[in-house]
Amino acid sequence: MAKTLVIYYSRKGENYVNGSIKNLPKGNAEICAEYIKKAVGADIFEIETQKAYSTDYTQCTIEAKAELKNGARPKLIKMLDSVAEYDNIVVAGPCWWGTYPCAVFTQLEALDFNGKKVFPLMTHEGSGIAGAPAALKKFCRGAVVGEGLAVQGGAVAESEAKVAAWAKKNLE
Repeated sequence: MAKTLVIYYSRKGENYVNGSIKNLPKGNAEICAEYIKKAVGADIFEIETQKAYSTDYTQCTIEAKAELKNGARPKLIKMLDSVAEYDNIVVAGPCWWGTYPCAVFTQLEALDFNGKKVFPLMTHEGSGIAGAPAALKKFCRGAVVGEGLAVQGGAVAESEAKVAAWAKKNLE
């Protein structure tokens, strides 16, 4: 059986959900990571930035856009230093300006993906999978990019079966 790791960034607090700002006690990508863990026994690793993004949703989007424009690589609280023991790596996160948050790239650039399969999972409010597959092709050099999954943020609570079916199909 293949060994799987889910690397994810997830934002708690104010998020845009179903057309309005809502306060989420747990971020959508974190919930999806937990669904995958439950479905296929994956390990999970949370990407956390040293400098927190604004708790205000609108300000956070401004910060995220500036990071993307400037090619920023936010410092992380802890870095994963190897994915050698894994066959499959899922990279999960929210769609920020058409791709993953820049903190995800900080982590991905530090790893050796040669011989690995990587799978994009993106939570969104209308953007779908957006630029996630292209980002993994760019930042996970040496990996094969597998079938991705887009999960609408406002529907995450009702998406466990969808996420589990995708995980079992692609990761086992």
